[in-house]
Amino acid sequence: MNRIVLGDNLDLLRGLPDASVALVYIDPPFNTGIAQARTRLATVRDEAGDRTGFGGHRYATKLLGSMRFADAFDDYLGFLEPRLVEIRRVLAADGSLFFHIDPREAHYCKLLLDTVFGRASFMNEIVWAYDYGARHKRRWPTKHDTIFWYARDPANYVFDAEAMDRIPYMAPGLVPPEKAARGKTPTDVWWHTIVSPTGREKTGYPTQKPLGILERIVRVHSREGDLLADFFAGSGSFGEAAARNGRRFLLADSNPEAVGVMTGRLAAWSPVVEGAP
Repeated sequence: MNRIVLGDNLDLLRGLPDASVALVYIDPPFNTGIAQARTRLATVRDEAGDRTGFGGHRYATKLLGSMRFADAFDDYLGFLEPRLVEIRRVLAADGSLFFHIDPREAHYCKLLLDTVFGRASFMNEIVWAYDYGARHKRRWPTKHDTIFWYARDPANYVFDAEAMDRIPYMAPGLVPPEKAARGKTPTDVWWHTIVSPTGREKTGYPTQKPLGILERIVRVHSREGDLLADFFAGSGSFGEAAARNGRRFLLADSNPEAVGVMTGRLAAWSPVVEGAP
């Protein structure tokens, strides 16, 4: 069955059987040292409002709500290590971990992942590149995240190349028409926009990741009916990516707001919710 769990993911992991999860994706807090927050606003036409819009018309803003969580750890790697040890244990013999992190912590986390999984289990460093948001004036704007792929067994893992979505050629005139029409397979650099601030996919939860990125991982690295898990589930995007593609999901988060968001978002798949008040 599909499950959503409110609580400490380490406690949950320690209670799971060995080799019980086919694919794990985690997007742990990035250890930025600040509180992550996302505010949701609505605007209505009001000539006495606080904003000016198209045609010079005035609009008033209304606060719909905000969500936040602390993103600071005294010992970030010490926090991650026991969880990664348990993730390796619960992965199926042909299972994989996808570990999503930002450039500030990626190199430290790579060394820890090599220690826990073994350097031979490192399969790819995937760069998710996007182009949205603020531009720095004193350094190159940071517009990418890192996703490390580790296989439980580097000689035995799921990789369904036929399930991979194809992308357009940047110079289609340089390849035969049939190849241009089919598109090419992605590399380890994935160009994909962030979740649109005004799109239907948006939940309002900080750090929400786009379904397009997660569905690619789900389709290529798991099979229909498999159990997939995210132990830092946030808005539940990985659970939706799993469910939309015929997989089961196990999601966990220690933030009650996150569990509330994903419970509503994934209601169509009737998840069992554990630990919620």
